[in-house]
Amino acid sequence: MTHFNHLIIGTGQALGTLLGKLIPTGDSIGVIEADKVGGSCVNYGCTPTKTLVASAKVFHQAQRGDFYGFDLDGLTLDFARVSARMNEIRNGGSNGLTNWMKGTSNVELIRGKGQFVGAKEVEVDGNRYTADNIYINVGTRPSAPPIPGLDQIKWLDSAGLLDLKEVPNHLMIIGGGYIGVEFAQVFRRFGAKVSLIQRSDQLMPREDADIAQAVKDFLEEEGIEVYTGVNTLDISQNGTSKEITIEQNGQSKSLAGDQLLVAAGRLPNSDTLNLENTSIEVNARGYIQVDDYCETAEKGVYALGDVNGHGGFTHTAVNDAEIVLDRLFGGDRKLSGRNLIYGLFTDPPLGRVGMTEKEAIKSGKRVLKAVRPMDKISRAKEMGETKGFTKLLVDADTDMILGASILGVGGDEIINMFATIMHSNIPCAYYRKVVLVHPTVSELMPWILDGIKEVKEKDETL
Repeated sequence: MTHFNHLIIGTGQALGTLLGKLIPTGDSIGVIEADKVGGSCVNYGCTPTKTLVASAKVFHQAQRGDFYGFDLDGLTLDFARVSARMNEIRNGGSNGLTNWMKGTSNVELIRGKGQFVGAKEVEVDGNRYTADNIYINVGTRPSAPPIPGLDQIKWLDSAGLLDLKEVPNHLMIIGGGYIGVEFAQVFRRFGAKVSLIQRSDQLMPREDADIAQAVKDFLEEEGIEVYTGVNTLDISQNGTSKEITIEQNGQSKSLAGDQLLVAAGRLPNSDTLNLENTSIEVNARGYIQVDDYCETAEKGVYALGDVNGHGGFTHTAVNDAEIVLDRLFGGDRKLSGRNLIYGLFTDPPLGRVGMTEKEAIKSGKRVLKAVRPMDKISRAKEMGETKGFTKLLVDADTDMILGASILGVGGDEIINMFATIMHSNIPCAYYRKVVLVHPTVSELMPWILDGIKEVKEKDETL
């Protein structure tokens, strides 16, 4: 049996933050990984998908040459080169993490599947390891909805889609959340016919209706078939063709395509750990239960990242690691102290922080709202990027920002400004006085507050 000061199970996005702080202490560190080093983000998520998003955007912009005043003849997509660029970047990230660990004297990379055989005892391929502190960092995996026939055909998850050697003729996507929406636009821009199927009445059901509708509008403008409020009745395969029967508004319709992506949710990998051999608890959905410091019911065992259900993003996984490290080294960070922030990396992108309008109204607060369409912002017009809008929500009694949604050019970057304002408890009256660079999209954000009005509960955008 081998004992470490620290044992990390899984190499998701909390890993680098943990190692960066723990390695300089000289403590012994064990890292267990059964698959590719780097977890979902590096191998199947943020890194490769945002590389594809960038290629798709540039290709799309080149096709708009007439709008910008130039001609570009013979424009073609070389998907093999697009994929090679993506693989170079994601493999570089995974290999870099691997080489860092292998080249560090107080870190041991253990290949295999880690499972608990006791409270703080983990087994990998017959070898047992104990540690003063254990960090569960095993993430989530794609889940498949209970659709008749789905288990009888070959379908793709996001990892499988990234390994395609050619652009599909017709890509059908089940799931209108962030993964489905991003891939729909990317592969449509690469030349595929795309059908996007969502069970609920709107795309991205966690968002406000006005945001979801605006995204739906620009996807459809690019030629994507969007089906919402759909019941998927059956899936079958005839040769290389996958066939889906859907029901919408009481009418049935059949779709046929050569590739099917299922992006209908994810499941935590807690069920791979044999947690029954510990006092660690999971909720009804399988997420590991943690306190405000990411510590489980087993003292000295922490759960970080997607597997604890407190975020599901790379940045929240990294922040989980920072919270745990603060706990170990005398800091004061807590899970309850962070605002939810994330981005949808379509073109244009969505950045959102804090409450949605629905959530703000439900909270019982007196809510003020300011909205500015992107086509009213000079910088957006100059760039020819006028789709979308900005929405700010303010507590009428405290003058503090409750939430912000930036759907438009630069929205994924601008939203970080609002996260800073909210974290720093800066009142809107102070924010309104700031001087920002012209000409930018960001500079108009304080000015938007001049048009702020109280939200009525029966606001039609909800």
